[in-house]
Amino acid sequence: MSNLFDSPYWETIVRISTIVLVLMVTLFFGKIVKRLMLKKQTFVKVDTTQYKFLSHFLAGVIYFVGIIFAIYMIPTLRGLATSWIFAGSGVMAIVVGFASKHAFANIVSGIFIALYKPIRIGDRVKLMSWEHVTVVEDITLRHTVLRTFENRRIIIPNSIISNEILENSNIVDEKVLKFFEIGISYDADLEKAMAIIKAEAMNHPDFMDNRSEEQIKNNDEPIKVRLISFGDFSLNLRAYIWVKDPSTAFNLGCDLNKSVKKRFDEEGIEIPFPYRTLVFKKNGQGGKEEEKIIP
Repeated sequence: MSNLFDSPYWETIVRISTIVLVLMVTLFFGKIVKRLMLKKQTFVKVDTTQYKFLSHFLAGVIYFVGIIFAIYMIPTLRGLATSWIFAGSGVMAIVVGFASKHAFANIVSGIFIALYKPIRIGDRVKLMSWEHVTVVEDITLRHTVLRTFENRRIIIPNSIISNEILENSNIVDEKVLKFFEIGISYDADLEKAMAIIKAEAMNHPDFMDNRSEEQIKNNDEPIKVRLISFGDFSLNLRAYIWVKDPSTAFNLGCDLNKSVKKRFDEEGIEIPFPYRTLVFKKNGQGGKEEEKIIP
């Protein structure tokens, strides 16, 4: 029996058994960590995404350490295990370096956004590359969250949004000069139409008199209505109306569409639309039977 324990075969059996035991313990601890991390009652107070990431990360670390330790127990493979450790460290350093470059850029950009405040939470902004109005919902160290008016979220890294051309409707001054545009027919009473637009705009509760004291003394009009162009079918008018903020400007424009249309109908002022002439031919011959003009 003593000869069996002293033989090299017994040493090999012990090593193999130890390696198998290490691998089994590694697998066991890896599964235990995953189960513990996926339970909501654990001490780690993070959301589901972070649970998943942390569980996979810790299990991967345990598997890596266990495999390296098992390989290190084989004398002929100790050099390989050592080289794997150094190689893994080098690869990890390269990966972390590349990843941290972008992460560091986002962090620095986030700090500059917080310091200089080109955008703030609650601001209405429009990205020139996307041309949609959004509301700033959150600014983190890594990214900025924008909410669209369809209640969608746009996640933009800070390093990108800091280089983006933005239109901020809330910065410095929230007042908006609303353009209200409408066309009338060429034979309509131009002065009457302009007076109706002006009266409807001034009667709106959201209209704001933005004149200075000097302009008031000079009896400048609070709302200007101008003929801006001659269209194919219409005389195009534009009213310049001051309101307190962009949301109010949108609502005022919708209300004026309705009230001005109603007044134009009452006063006999036509809002033009294109007409088409249809020619009906008889029995496929070239003769013209009838003409109709329809809107």
